[in-house]
Amino acid sequence: MITRETLKSLPADVQAPPYDIDGIRPGIVHFGVGNFFRAHEAFYVEQILVHAPDWAIIGVGLTSGDRSRRKAEEFVKQDCLYSLTETTPSGKSDVRVIGALRDYHLAPADPQKVLTHLADPAIRIVSMTITEGGYNIDERTGEFDLKDEAVQKDLKNPENPETVFGYVVEGLRRRREAGGKAFTIMSCDNLRHNGNVARKAFLGYAKARDPELARWIEENATFPNGMVDRITPTVTPDIARKLNEKSGLDDDIPLVAEDFHQWVLEDRFADGRPPLEKAGVQFVDDVTDWEQVKVRMLNAGHIMLCFPAILVGYENVDQAVQDSDLRRNLENFLNRDVIPTLKAPAGMTLEKYRDSVISRFSNAAMADQTLRIASGGASKIQVFWTETVRKAIEGKRNLSRIAFGIASYLEMLRGRDEKGHTYESSEPTYGPAQQKLAKADDYESALKLPAFDAWRDLDTSELDRKVIALRKVIREKGVKAAIPA
Repeated sequence: MITRETLKSLPADVQAPPYDIDGIRPGIVHFGVGNFFRAHEAFYVEQILVHAPDWAIIGVGLTSGDRSRRKAEEFVKQDCLYSLTETTPSGKSDVRVIGALRDYHLAPADPQKVLTHLADPAIRIVSMTITEGGYNIDERTGEFDLKDEAVQKDLKNPENPETVFGYVVEGLRRRREAGGKAFTIMSCDNLRHNGNVARKAFLGYAKARDPELARWIEENATFPNGMVDRITPTVTPDIARKLNEKSGLDDDIPLVAEDFHQWVLEDRFADGRPPLEKAGVQFVDDVTDWEQVKVRMLNAGHIMLCFPAILVGYENVDQAVQDSDLRRNLENFLNRDVIPTLKAPAGMTLEKYRDSVISRFSNAAMADQTLRIASGGASKIQVFWTETVRKAIEGKRNLSRIAFGIASYLEMLRGRDEKGHTYESSEPTYGPAQQKLAKADDYESALKLPAFDAWRDLDTSELDRKVIALRKVIREKGVKAAIPA
């Protein structure tokens, strides 16, 4: 395994951390230490620690259970070190060991230890990857959901929290009480204006707990918006074995990612920031145009490709994009439905970005799973498709490809591809009643699912008719027969 000791004898082709691992100190606490965080934020921070050694990261996991405990044990056993293999579409790979993550805590095992870190003045940024649906925003009202059971529990016992909202706000309370500064709250999730969403969530919780504390947070903390981008697939045991065979390492938690990476971030920090521009982060005044391009082209294209691909029987994204019919539909969606209604940032060409997206999807080395991309589709549809759908309905544009995407999503939820193979689709935000709608045999009732709430105020009668008709075609004739011309 990789440890401080084995760093001294890494294989020749593996890059070691370019700094003294014992000489760096934490300045960031991060909630949600998943693969994307490890290949993105930690990757960027890794590159600046040689210049700024006081910006290392403490990771926090919020969930309990066997899987969470195993994850914590793996991090601790390897001194929070892990390998990252970056692979180009041509197959060329580079491997490095990442040391930016210097500690990991499973919050349910020791809540007070996490709160101690959050109250420490050395921690100046609290970041998070808690998924698009993790901010507890009620889609019907657009406000923080105070009725959530876990939130209610934290409000009744705020000094022993369970949610990320409870931890962050209690940490800020302790800082205020000690006369300290607030930290920056930095969302790294794939959300439009993710900083604004985080601001609404954390202030919504804080106001319910203590309005005076909420005012202090509002005046002193910052919530920068950021656009994050890197494809980071799930690492199965077989993929882990192959990565180790190729690198010569014995890594229990190896990671693979594409060679492309991007982070555009608003330069609004409450108490300083690391010099991330040295690692290629683009600091801007307004991230809106950047995130719109990424969300509406890459993320929206990803699910437009993967929903029908799952029904055809493709397990990996690169297989799906090599299918000429699915690729044609993806290209038509981007060319006809997205690009004409999208503003590019200065210096960016949307057609070149489109080509880079398709090239990235074609990277076979990622072995990125279509089911991973489709998981949590309800939240992703609302985040990635809403602007395009609304512009199409309001502008009386062609709805065929959007209807095909929705029909494919709804048929995908039924858990059986057109070859008769079953699979498990993941929709963590759906309760029993919504799961029943998703599995229904009729073509219409699933249109009531919350995935489509973001445009329900518009006249969706034509879109609904097309979705119903295409669901029938998919079931009777197959996915390819339903793809619009």
